[in-house]
Amino acid sequence: MKKQLVYIHGGRAYSKYDVFLEHLRTVPIEDPLGERVVKRWKYSLKEELIDTHEVYMPSMPNSQNAKYEEWKIWFERYFAFLRDDVVLIGHSQGGYFLLKYLSENSMPVRVKAVYFLAAPSKPDDFGAEDGGDFAPDPEKIPEIPNRAGEVYILHSKDDPVVSYEHAVHLKEMIPSAELLTFGDKNHFLLETFPEFIEHIRTYG
Repeated sequence: MKKQLVYIHGGRAYSKYDVFLEHLRTVPIEDPLGERVVKRWKYSLKEELIDTHEVYMPSMPNSQNAKYEEWKIWFERYFAFLRDDVVLIGHSQGGYFLLKYLSENSMPVRVKAVYFLAAPSKPDDFGAEDGGDFAPDPEKIPEIPNRAGEVYILHSKDDPVVSYEHAVHLKEMIPSAELLTFGDKNHFLLETFPEFIEHIRTYG
C-alpha cells in the first residue's frame, strides 16, 4: 500500500479588507488570456512520487484572501481519505495554516511527519498582506511534535517573501525539529526541487 502525502499550497491573507482591495487594484495581471503554464516543482509532485505515494493536493478556498476557518473546514473534509502515517506538507501560507492547525488540533490519523516550507512562524508584513487570521498562539506551537511526528523546517536564506528569520524562530519554538537551510532557493518557487523530492522518498 502506498504512503500518503497531503500538500497544502500557499496563498495570501489580509487582516484589513481595504488593503486586499488595493492589492486587487494594483497587482500586475501577468497572464490575461490564462494560457501561460508556469512550471513549478509542486505540479510534478504526483508524478515524481507515483510509485511510492498517494499525493493529495486540495485546492484551498479563496486563496487570494484566505480565511483560516474556511481552510480548516476544507482540510478536514480530506480526513475521510487518510490513513495512519500520513505526511503533511505546508508551503508558505499552507505552512502557516498547518502551524496553527497542528498547534490546536489532533489529527484523526497518525501523522508521520510534517514539512514547513518557506513558512511564516509569526505575524509579519509580507508585502502589504500580514497573514490574516492564521497566526498561531506561540505557547501552543511546542505541542506540534506530539501531534505530527517528525518536524522538518525548510527555508532558503535568500527568500524574498518570508525571511529566513521565520525559520530560525520556528526552530527555537520546536527544538526537536530539523532545520534544512538552503542558500539560493528563493521562496521555493522553482521548476524543480530534487533535494526535497529525495528527502520525501527517504524519510517521508
